[in-house]
Amino acid sequence: MSSFALRARTATVDGLDVFYREAGDRADPTLVLLHGFPSSSHMYRGLMAELADSYHLIAPDHIGFGASAAPAVEDFDYSFERLTAITLGLLDQLGVDRFALYIQDYGAPIGLRIASRHPERITAVVTQSGNAYLEGFTPFWDVLFAHAEDRATHEAAVRELLTAGATRWQYTHGVPADRLDRVGPETWTLDQAGLDRPGNKEIQLQLFWDYQFNLDGYPAFQEYFRTHRPPLLAVWGRGDEIFGPAGAVAFARDLPDAEIHLLDAGHFALETHGEEIAALVRDFLGRHVN
Repeated sequence: MSSFALRARTATVDGLDVFYREAGDRADPTLVLLHGFPSSSHMYRGLMAELADSYHLIAPDHIGFGASAAPAVEDFDYSFERLTAITLGLLDQLGVDRFALYIQDYGAPIGLRIASRHPERITAVVTQSGNAYLEGFTPFWDVLFAHAEDRATHEAAVRELLTAGATRWQYTHGVPADRLDRVGPETWTLDQAGLDRPGNKEIQLQLFWDYQFNLDGYPAFQEYFRTHRPPLLAVWGRGDEIFGPAGAVAFARDLPDAEIHLLDAGHFALETHGEEIAALVRDFLGRHVN
């Protein structure tokens, strides 16, 4: 088997099975890829194949997602703080001390907690619809923030975000008509299968509610940018209706040297612009990580 082959592995962290994909040579610089909602490490399969000749790549599934453990909400603290601790535990177990981050959606508050608390471990940051500024929030979030204030009143509306139609929309909104044929149905079908597991909707509702506390971390994330000046590449879908392009542009406020690229894409830009993003990431990491 080639050292560049994509491998599917599982580690035990704090008594829980954490699934992760790994590719590349461990002697090469490491890039850790953190997925968002409602996806899994599956979203990075193409990018990992593109970069494995030059980088060591690790993409875990968060607890409650993909092939990782998904204990009931009564048995696990589904918070972004806890998911951060599990991610750090995995990286420590694998002996990954220094790494670049690729963050998307939910992966952003997890990865940026790690970066702001352990800046010496971070070599660079790539963000794809991974928000750190209030400007990135769109009207999509109105019902979620209302739910954060009053769960009972708004739960029914929020549950609509867990339906098959909403999952498919996440992959297809903002995508130009001539690129829709690049989005395979297995993407939303796989994600929906995870959401439809017994008890998983309750897991997702808890994480929806907990998301409000990520915003409390934004000042620390932004101070990290100003103080430590990590190289940062933002590759963002111009048509993203979940985290709007203003969230990408905002990084330049604290990182004037940030490289910001707005693509003619939606929320899951890797599905429609994988080759373009891979080229941007390869060029960026080649200049900043060795």
